[in-house]
Amino acid sequence: MARIELKNIAKSYGTVEVLRNIDLDIQDGEFVVLVGPSGCGKSTLLRMIAGLEPITSGAFEIDGKRMNDVRPRDRDIAMVFQSYALYPHMDVARNMGFSMEIRRDAAEMRKSRVAEAGKTLGLSKLLRRLPKELSGGQRQRVAMGRAIIRDPRAFLFDEPLSNLDAALRVEMRLEIARLHQKLKATMIYVTHDQVEALTLADRIVVLDSGDIQQVGSPLDLYERPANKFVAQFIGSPTMNVVPVSAASGGVILADGTFLALPHLDDTGLAVELGIRPEHIDVVDPDADALAAVADVVEHLGSDTNIYALVEGLGPIMVRVHGNIPAKPGDRLGLRIQAPNAHVFSADGRTLQRDMTGAA
Repeated sequence: MARIELKNIAKSYGTVEVLRNIDLDIQDGEFVVLVGPSGCGKSTLLRMIAGLEPITSGAFEIDGKRMNDVRPRDRDIAMVFQSYALYPHMDVARNMGFSMEIRRDAAEMRKSRVAEAGKTLGLSKLLRRLPKELSGGQRQRVAMGRAIIRDPRAFLFDEPLSNLDAALRVEMRLEIARLHQKLKATMIYVTHDQVEALTLADRIVVLDSGDIQQVGSPLDLYERPANKFVAQFIGSPTMNVVPVSAASGGVILADGTFLALPHLDDTGLAVELGIRPEHIDVVDPDADALAAVADVVEHLGSDTNIYALVEGLGPIMVRVHGNIPAKPGDRLGLRIQAPNAHVFSADGRTLQRDMTGAA
């Protein structure tokens, strides 16, 4: 396995900077997920690690050895792409073992490795099938098996599930999680899917416009985002953000409601309040709460999403656990769970709160 270090990595195409000052230390056996909007540089960073893109500046090391100028084949890294890229005329076994075949490894070794990978990925009964006889999920498992066969120091995944339907994505997500638990390998995974990032990662790296915005565990990023971008990017449905003005001991919402936040640092810098949909309680419309009217109601069975219009604030999205009898046009009272609120300064930075003194 491998420890991977990126030290002040940058990437430019001519005068266009794609990545800047990327510092990242990935521990041996860690599962790290790179997320961010389209064009943020996550796939480019993965390709630089693989050796498919040259590094403009900075140092890339594996186990302390500089790898900037090492050929891709000599980095001992396996990559699983979005496209399965299977040979249509070869059966599953030969597709998985083809890299060993071209290296002229012994046939018995090749057969043993293929059988082991097939067992790991539940492909043992499919080894003689052609790719056209497989489902999308099975083809992706073959692509993963091809990577496993090489016994690499690290695995790279570039949005491997994006071509699958919803049910297969769930199935393959579980397969990848089990694979990591079994192999205990270093894995770097690129995705734009919130659920994949939050469920697979030991740590998530959030990128935007070529810069790292925050690195941390899924819960760290969800509960303690460093800035408004991370707060709104991590979590689905996205966080509600509304303007506020600073006040002693809290903030004042645009409709005049005072929200007490007694342990907020730098209260005077507060300009926006963020609250996740599940951290808003629906109460009696005549209670002491924000007055709202349901605009759109989505009954999902396990949850109910309510898109509400709040007088003086505008649209607010609320998620309630379970199925509640709400319908468009209903009057609602909404109460913000103050301990779960996030407050942002004008530059988007999260204003931290010291909760050690909170009741």
